[in-house]
Amino acid sequence: MSYPTLFSVPGMKDFAEKVDEERARQLKKWGDQIHPDIDPRDIAFVTHHHYEYKTQIMKGVNDERETPSRTVSRCSRCPAEGDHKHTAWDFILLEEVYEALTEAASGDLDKLETELIQTAAVVAAWIYDIRRRKGLV
Repeated sequence: MSYPTLFSVPGMKDFAEKVDEERARQLKKWGDQIHPDIDPRDIAFVTHHHYEYKTQIMKGVNDERETPSRTVSRCSRCPAEGDHKHTAWDFILLEEVYEALTEAASGDLDKLETELIQTAAVVAAWIYDIRRRKGLV
């Protein structure tokens, strides 16, 4: 069966195709997987607060990284001289992951789905950025 591809964001078609290929490999290897959102042995209230706490840490780091810093000369790990931010993919992704895990522990499936979609969008953006740096787009 063939489906039309209607993507408006650069890189999304390639991302969706690669995710589809990986899902096909996963299905072939493990079959259709059915798992709980969190370990049923966990105490949801405790797990929820743990993930919520981790989310706040990630948000705090991302807020700090968004604050422009000033360097007189370009250091080896900074992309530019002068005022610049230190936002990085690592904690952007982790913030989204912990937000999703917080919702998994809350049991709100609509909010969990929303957070997982946001996580996937961050993954797509990161992959697109990598491909841009490699000169592929």
